[in-house]
Amino acid sequence: MSLHVIQRSLDVVSLGEALIEFNQTHPLPPTYLQGFGGDTSNAIVAAARAGARCAYLTLLGEDRWADALTQLWQQEGVALDGVRRIRGQRSGLYFVHHDDQGHHFSYARAGSAASLMAPSDLKGNWLNLIAQSHWFHVSGISMAISETARATVFEAMRQARIAGTQVAFDTNLRLNLWPLDQARASIQQALPCCDLLLPSLEDMMQLTGLKDPEAILDWCHDHGAVHVVLKMGAQGALISQGEVRNWIPAMQVKALDATGAGDCFCGNLLARLVQGDSLAQATRWANTAAALSVQGIGAIAPLPHAEQVSALIGSST
Repeated sequence: MSLHVIQRSLDVVSLGEALIEFNQTHPLPPTYLQGFGGDTSNAIVAAARAGARCAYLTLLGEDRWADALTQLWQQEGVALDGVRRIRGQRSGLYFVHHDDQGHHFSYARAGSAASLMAPSDLKGNWLNLIAQSHWFHVSGISMAISETARATVFEAMRQARIAGTQVAFDTNLRLNLWPLDQARASIQQALPCCDLLLPSLEDMMQLTGLKDPEAILDWCHDHGAVHVVLKMGAQGALISQGEVRNWIPAMQVKALDATGAGDCFCGNLLARLVQGDSLAQATRWANTAAALSVQGIGAIAPLPHAEQVSALIGSST
């Protein structure tokens, strides 16, 4: 796929909800490591560490957690122009629990500041930042947190298209946030609105009832998706640009915590596309970045920097 040649001051802009993370490090007595999360925030930090010029669009409460999140983005070089605080509101939290089946999420985000976002927020800096970027990134979680947030995502995608900004959409299905039928309808509606669809195999199996990756890709294209990168975890990723499809193998590692690995993948892939990689090259880079990210605890802390990914790719060739 090709990028627009127009000169822009930003590479990746994302919209959604950032969260404070408490990640379980020991079962008994239960102990937790405080970190940061929220899928779109994870992705934008991942993109920044990969060398992209980034901005984040979100609403925060008036609490110490908002201070911590703002400090995080500032330290990572993510522009704060699109971060707004809402008086009297609070920021969301979540907990990660681990067992033999993997990692599980418990949320304390109902009524959070970000869930109050509405299409009327798409003015001033938010619209300008979207228009200044090569890529605009959103997710199924961005849509699931409230009806007004969902309307905001669709309007933001429309505005990005008007501005000539390419749209990337990660399905990120969370059925504890909305029912399957509603999720399926909304995600299906989003497919024709994006230039690059970034679903996981697990998400698409639940959304479509299909199991075969090739059949899932056909379903995505039949419903309007142009370019698709199907994330399959340890199995790698399957790229589809219609009839042309390529499998990019994953780097095999021992995973400690997969929290945020898909977000790491998305942020790195978009950063590399802006830097001139082909979709296949960017996917290989994103696979390697995700492999590094699962070797640490938490969503943000293990996200690799560009030199780490480059070194690992170099050592494997």
